[in-house]
Amino acid sequence: MTRTVYALARYQDCQAAIDFLTGAFGFRVHEASKDGEGVVNHAELFVGDDLIMIGQGKPGGPGIYVAVEDVDAHHDRAKAAGASIVVELVDQPYGSREYGCADPEGNHWYFGTYRP
Repeated sequence: MTRTVYALARYQDCQAAIDFLTGAFGFRVHEASKDGEGVVNHAELFVGDDLIMIGQGKPGGPGIYVAVEDVDAHHDRAKAAGASIVVELVDQPYGSREYGCADPEGNHWYFGTYRP
């Protein structure tokens, strides 16, 4: 299947975002592009077999949802890495167990067992 939609989050400091997202959520760097001064201004990160993109710019927006296998362990890892939990672990009526958190620049990330 060819993907045509990719999640994108904006950060003022892309390198700090990469460090946080890989440390807190277990994402893996696929590619990181730097400008002429060596500052990361775009990156692609693996989330399982999928990719998200991060770019330099004003943070914020509605948030990004990522399906994970063990949401409780994921929650604990993110919290230990400094993620601000904005929605505690909850069992949803549609069958998902999930939580929400904010990264250091205020982007909201939601993780759960639901796979659309």
